[in-house]
Amino acid sequence: MKPCTEAAAKTWAQLVRVEQALLASVEAELKAAGFPPLAWYDALLELSRAPDGYMRPLDLERAMLLPQYATSRLVDRLVKAGLVVRKICPLDGRGQFVEITAAGRKLRQKMWSSYAAAIERHVGAKLSRDDVTKLGDLLAKLV
Repeated sequence: MKPCTEAAAKTWAQLVRVEQALLASVEAELKAAGFPPLAWYDALLELSRAPDGYMRPLDLERAMLLPQYATSRLVDRLVKAGLVVRKICPLDGRGQFVEITAAGRKLRQKMWSSYAAAIERHVGAKLSRDDVTKLGDLLAKLV
């Protein structure tokens, strides 16, 4: 195995710092606008993209890259807020689905305006279109 270069280690640290700073800034802007945390938006987005608006909890967990316990708690909060519902799988009485509600779709759409503005402020306004494309291409190589 090739040893880690100093440049790679510095780049790693910078990526982590940038991610933390951007997420903290976006979270703060959503909170200031009266919205719930970004994870709520992400869950609602994944559910709204799913065929028929529902997914198994495990698939939602994988799509969001959250640990199982965090996804379970998030779904509990979304259910309590009326943004999603749990449904029993008709083919497997033990399995369940999480389905987005009309209120969940509406909140996601409302949140997008603040979220999009934050993305533009913290990324789009600081980089040229070419830089955004290049950065996206570079980051795609890491996934």
